[in-house]
Amino acid sequence: MRIIHGLLAAALALPFAIPGARAQTRVGEVSTTFRMVGPNDKVVVERYDDPRVPNVSCYVSRADTGGLSGWVGLAEDPSRFSLACRATGPVAMPSGIPKNESVFRQSASALFKALTVTRIIDEEKRVLVYLITSTKIIDGSPYNSVTAVPVDAPAR
Repeated sequence: MRIIHGLLAAALALPFAIPGARAQTRVGEVSTTFRMVGPNDKVVVERYDDPRVPNVSCYVSRADTGGLSGWVGLAEDPSRFSLACRATGPVAMPSGIPKNESVFRQSASALFKALTVTRIIDEEKRVLVYLITSTKIIDGSPYNSVTAVPVDAPAR
């Protein structure tokens, strides 16, 4: 059943994939609410590697709704999440990178809702700022999380 749920979730996420973005890696999960039918509600931790900035990995914790509707892929996950991005090696600013760019996008419901991670460059402080938000066709959510990764100083 987990295989069917995973395949359904992957199929629903395809329209939201960003070209060039690597697939996320599930790091772990913790059950939060027991469900009699279907999987439990849980908090999931996933890692996304920035596709345009080598050595930057972002960790997203998010709610994953279980139960029967979650099992069949029809549940809408709450817009509550956390984000932490870290340098996993030397970080250099790639040339020609946009100042503001959507880096990752993942479906949070069967229709019309997605979590989006946006990279913003703070050139003055030489920092990459990552912001996660929830978007819907009509409106988004005020819930958000932000983190920053310093860019290594250029060689002299």
